[in-house]
Amino acid sequence: MSLFDIVNSEKQLKELEEQTTKPDFWTNSNSSKVVLEKVKSLKNKVQEYNKTKVKLDSLIEMIELLELENDDSLFEDVKKETKSVEKEIDELELKTFFSGKYDRNNAILTIHPGAGGTESQDWAEMLYRMYSRWSVKHEFVLKEVDYLDGEEAGLKSVTFEIIGENAYGYLKGEMGVHRLVRISPFDSNGRRHTSFASVEVLPEISDDIELDINPDDLRVDTYRASGAGGQHVNKTSSAVRITHIPTNIVVSCQSERSQIQNRETAMRMLKSKLLDLKEKEQKDKIEDLKGVQQDIAWGSQIRSYVFCPYTLVKDHRTNYEIGNVQSVMDGDLDEFINAYLKQQ
Repeated sequence: MSLFDIVNSEKQLKELEEQTTKPDFWTNSNSSKVVLEKVKSLKNKVQEYNKTKVKLDSLIEMIELLELENDDSLFEDVKKETKSVEKEIDELELKTFFSGKYDRNNAILTIHPGAGGTESQDWAEMLYRMYSRWSVKHEFVLKEVDYLDGEEAGLKSVTFEIIGENAYGYLKGEMGVHRLVRISPFDSNGRRHTSFASVEVLPEISDDIELDINPDDLRVDTYRASGAGGQHVNKTSSAVRITHIPTNIVVSCQSERSQIQNRETAMRMLKSKLLDLKEKEQKDKIEDLKGVQQDIAWGSQIRSYVFCPYTLVKDHRTNYEIGNVQSVMDGDLDEFINAYLKQQ
């Protein structure tokens, strides 16, 4: 299990823990927060490694015992334990792929339906449910930031945050256009429809990362919060929409109780979007950036979900596919995520 470089991780952990004992450690709250997050991450890595190693050593002992004793019940125990250890080692291996600058961060996802009215809006809501189920399976926290209802069903847009270690590392490969093929429940003639929805995935940028945003480039609008089924409705204009005029990037937040909190959350999202755009375009200054619009249509999809005439979910980048489309819609995305990360 040398792949996991546990010796170096333990060395880093020791050095960082020594930093936390220094008298001036808390002088800069932003830098101390970053160090504590690294300490927590490394501790988790070391603990998970040691836990898996103990199970692996125990499994080896069981196999050696099985070679001496031809015991059917022990054979079944070995089979069961082997599957368990294999799964844990695969999960540890997956985390070694999280070497990107922001992979450890929380993830901010935005889903937009493509053209197609109610059908595509319903598809966007199905994707939102899929990621919600995936978050629950991984014990991540999902926090809805902004939600706009569809006209008859589904949603026009939703922005939500998935909070947990390596959330962005796991989900960054979900960014792109997702295609649905099914018999539309909204078509009285029972015809097959193709719908599209885009998923944007950005890392939440921590406060220690400096990004100079000119206040004159921002237009801030406030409005009354609203949500599905009358939820989140306010009598005051607490919801906030911020437009970055040079790039035409728009962010909204209505999840917090106060306008100040919503503005802070919206600014964090804007910071994430601008930093992502800045790095993609390799620009030194925000003033040089221009917004890029991707078509939510044929030819740009990363994954197809086919409900009819057969059932299949296929990722067009890795060619990984599975026939159980319902399990995927219930949040079983790990094999797609793993295939994408391994390909990278």
